[in-house]
Amino acid sequence: MSTASPHLELELSLFAEGFRWVGAVDEVGRGSVFGPCCVGAVVIDSSVRTFPPGLRDSKLLRADSRDALIAPLREWVSDVAVGEASAREIDEFGLTAALRLAGRRALAALTRSPEVIILDGAHDWLSRAEQSLLAPPYPVVEVATVRTRIKADVTCASVAAASVFAKVHRDQLVTDLARGAPGYDIESNKGYATPAHLAALRRLGPSDLHRVSWRLPELSGSGARREKGIK
Repeated sequence: MSTASPHLELELSLFAEGFRWVGAVDEVGRGSVFGPCCVGAVVIDSSVRTFPPGLRDSKLLRADSRDALIAPLREWVSDVAVGEASAREIDEFGLTAALRLAGRRALAALTRSPEVIILDGAHDWLSRAEQSLLAPPYPVVEVATVRTRIKADVTCASVAAASVFAKVHRDQLVTDLARGAPGYDIESNKGYATPAHLAALRRLGPSDLHRVSWRLPELSGSGARREKGIK
């Protein structure tokens, strides 16, 4: 795996601006075709100067390395929560709104409110909610000032921590959900569109836990499972 290491440069600059509680948010499961998307949120305080060794963006770590980081990361952060949006919510509201819903759920579950949030990426999908009658029922939560940063999950230790919490949480969740959707090898592919997963979709059709709004021929519902009247 990559040896790319995050740092605390942005977090320390925010502490220098006068913020005491800095939040970090990252999502996982955006590109999956099965199960929920999840958003991890962590809060660190201004006394932080180091972080647990071995911390990286979750995508750069093996599963056992991610699991081993959970305990030291829980000691390192002041607070952590993971929010979810289901496959049905993704289908109903769209991916961006579902990510926002999961993110707001994570923020609502925190006991320590961040004063500023570092968000991975160039687009603030967390705080800029659409004004629409079709929007999901977002939790009522005050969203702090958001600072977006491209590749923050690689460069910012706090965002890397959020990504690890979210990834470990989602991997366990989809593994549990896979028991109700046998035949798709979800335990191995974690819901992503691997060749074996797509082949199973062609053979079985989508389960109730697949994102049927994804524009893939395999998700059209033409397989044996749909032909038998099973949604």
